[in-house]
Amino acid sequence: MTGTLYLIPNTLGEGDASALDLVLPAPVRARAASLHYYIGENAKTTRAFLKKVGTERPIQEIEIRELNVNTPAGEIDKLLAPLLSGTDAGLVSEAGCPAVADPGALLVRRAHERRVKVVPLVGPSSILLALMASGLNGQSFTFHGYLPVDAAERARRLRDLEQHSRKNRQTQIFIETPYRNRALLDTLLATCAPSTLICVAVDLTLPSEMIASRSVADWKKKPDIDLHKRPAIFLILAA
Repeated sequence: MTGTLYLIPNTLGEGDASALDLVLPAPVRARAASLHYYIGENAKTTRAFLKKVGTERPIQEIEIRELNVNTPAGEIDKLLAPLLSGTDAGLVSEAGCPAVADPGALLVRRAHERRVKVVPLVGPSSILLALMASGLNGQSFTFHGYLPVDAAERARRLRDLEQHSRKNRQTQIFIETPYRNRALLDTLLATCAPSTLICVAVDLTLPSEMIASRSVADWKKKPDIDLHKRPAIFLILAA
């Protein structure tokens, strides 16, 4: 009998253990504490998460293996091997829900191929939280991940997304590396039509949380917002 792969949500930012009560239900924390085998993007940050959650056995006795963008595809089966032998495992992301904008999706796909039971657990998703709070179209939306780094390519991509949003009345969602947030917002304001709605959601679930949803014209009147090195989600809806 194979083990079960539990998809364990993580918090969306730094904080003490008390912050877990706000974003992770007690049964999720209990399940996370009970597992003896973990797969995470970074072993050090996975241990830090487990210290906040609390574990039934000493952390040094919990096996933690890494799965990130540098993991060769051929290593996926090795990560699954303990599950195929009957051991339950937890897949945890650096922040938020695993396998969403996260390399863990490769492991989940392979788990299904090997008939391993996959159980997603409830926790924070910055993408959905931002969409919920944006006031934009929650019936039809697309998440695009990161946009091009090159300024000209990024502007072209944003024009394409705005045109698609206008044609289909669909919210477009994307993210950026925190230190490039300001550049992305500046490009949005320079590229999009005055009536296009832009929502910026920063530090979701943290005490410093800030969510603003305005037209491009209104953003230009008051663009002052501290985005430097803060995790943010960007959403647009073209009129």
